[in-house]
Amino acid sequence: MKTTVILHNIRSVYNVGSIFRTADAAGVEKIYLCGITPAPHDRLGNLRKDFAKVALGAERYIAWENKKSTARTIVALKNDGWKIFAIEQSMASEPFNLLKGKMSNSKIALILGDEVRGLPPSILKLADKILEIPMRGATIQDMRHPKHTKKGKESLNVAVAFGVVVFGMQKR
Repeated sequence: MKTTVILHNIRSVYNVGSIFRTADAAGVEKIYLCGITPAPHDRLGNLRKDFAKVALGAERYIAWENKKSTARTIVALKNDGWKIFAIEQSMASEPFNLLKGKMSNSKIALILGDEVRGLPPSILKLADKILEIPMRGATIQDMRHPKHTKKGKESLNVAVAFGVVVFGMQKR
């Protein structure tokens, strides 16, 4: 399975650095940094110390590119034969671990959204599938949660969620 990652408006440089480090460990080919997602280097081209502390050099091994438009990046990847999987909780999402079919010969792009609002509906509409991580544990108290079932944590940190999904999908 070939994997690339699209980060849409991730705000924390620490989350981005962690995603780079995990992506390197998982064999991801490329990361697209879209919108306000911070890059490994500052505007003067110097490696950001806060990024380096978390990524531990992964930016040297993972290809990455800044892109202004997440939507245009998705369309370009789709035109090149990539399947687009959004990682998000929504009424249309399905558990990533129940995804049917072999992935070994597939080109998969995983999209992750910002830490507070996640992915907007306009981006979710472009995805081939919307996947979520089944949550267990303490009761969800928020009635606005898309799948308020009174069971499970609401969400994971975006970098942790990426790790769970990228390694989980490699088993397929």
